[in-house]
Amino acid sequence: MNVKSVFLKAGLISLLAVCASQAAEQPLRLGIEAAYPPFASKTSDNQIVGFDYDIGQALCAEMKVQCVWQEQEFDGLIPALKVKKVDAIISSMSMTPERMKSVDFSNRYYRIPARLVFKKGSGITDIPAQLKGKRIGVQRATNFDRYVTEKFAPAGAEVIRYGSQNEVFLDLLGGRLDATMASSVVVEESLLKRPEGQDYEFVGPSFTEEQFFGSGIGIAVRKSDPLAGRFNQALASIRANGTYDKIRQKYFDFDIYGE
Repeated sequence: MNVKSVFLKAGLISLLAVCASQAAEQPLRLGIEAAYPPFASKTSDNQIVGFDYDIGQALCAEMKVQCVWQEQEFDGLIPALKVKKVDAIISSMSMTPERMKSVDFSNRYYRIPARLVFKKGSGITDIPAQLKGKRIGVQRATNFDRYVTEKFAPAGAEVIRYGSQNEVFLDLLGGRLDATMASSVVVEESLLKRPEGQDYEFVGPSFTEEQFFGSGIGIAVRKSDPLAGRFNQALASIRANGTYDKIRQKYFDFDIYGE
């Protein structure tokens, strides 16, 4: 072996080492829609806060990786994941059979039912029969959108779609909608517990059909990505060491993880 070959091999080894080091230092990019309190929202100084965000931060700490959050409207999250703009989605995404066709999920990190909310005194007792002519607002591309479209629209309900649940609440309070369907926790925390929501109430049953609402809320990753396994290990760890429950108590006074 001549001196030139030795230097070439040494240079190649150094280059590979640098590339490996840079790859190891690449942050994990997490997609989130920061318009869904108490799971994710923005403070007055433009910081993301909420249950989803805190869980994500705890998982990143447990996995000992740097994470960066990338905001996206909800209906753009899976497309962003598939074209590799983000590495995972931690944004209250239900693990539905339809979504599982295009992405993989971690184990669930919470599970709650969907509910309908109307103004008090609506007189609605028979669902969906009494929804004919009612304007029901939903966040676009969510499981709530799909359920209302497939179950209530055929009964004569008019489905009005929005970019965020906050926009839905604004139009509901403004009298431009008759009702909305959303996560029961989001409705309670963002509407019913607030002064402006005192004239509204849940109507009808809890909606939990797995075909539409899945088996809980999970972290979405690309198909066959081993990252799902890493998230599962980290989720198990933060549930075992008390971190999960500490975060849960910050936002909820009940067991959001579910049975």
